Amino acid sequence: MSARSLYVIASAAPPVQYLDYLLDVLDDGGWQPCLILTPTAATWVDVGALSARVHGLLRIEPRTPQEPDPLPRADAVLAAPVTFNTLNKWAAGISDILALGLLNEAIGLGLPVLAAPVIKAALRTHPAYSASIATLRSAGARVMDPDAVTIRREDGTVTADWRAIARNLDRLAPTTPE
Repeated sequence: MSARSLYVIASAAPPVQYLDYLLDVLDDGGWQPCLILTPTAATWVDVGALSARVHGLLRIEPRTPQEPDPLPRADAVLAAPVTFNTLNKWAAGISDILALGLLNEAIGLGLPVLAAPVIKAALRTHPAYSASIATLRSAGARVMDPDAVTIRREDGTVTADWRAIARNLDRLAPTTPE
């Protein structure tokens, strides 16, 4: 069985700093991750180290029309961590950065899409949040509960439950025999 291609679209929430743990879990699950970072998320991580980890399959900016697409076709898409801003822009169909453009295309292509929001409780009470969740779900995306995703460590830092995210991803896009 060959690895399944997964676009991991990560925005600037604190767990983005721990993407290496997600990559470990995805490797164990037979996924070939391609990282797409929002421009702000790219400033929070070691882009060079992550690019090496995914064999150069990392993008932040869109390619020019003359450039070939360096990413393989996705079998599934994981938006993790996804912020309040990214989630609401995605639901509105805004494609002003590469990450959002790929999320919007994934919906249009009917790809399995899982979103793992890491959003403060105060922002989840904003009316745009519930409307955006409803829009994305009606379009076929599976959106996890932020309380099931977010882990606050003893030192106060926030990370994500990468294993729970991977389990949900595997249910959404199960392995198919060749």
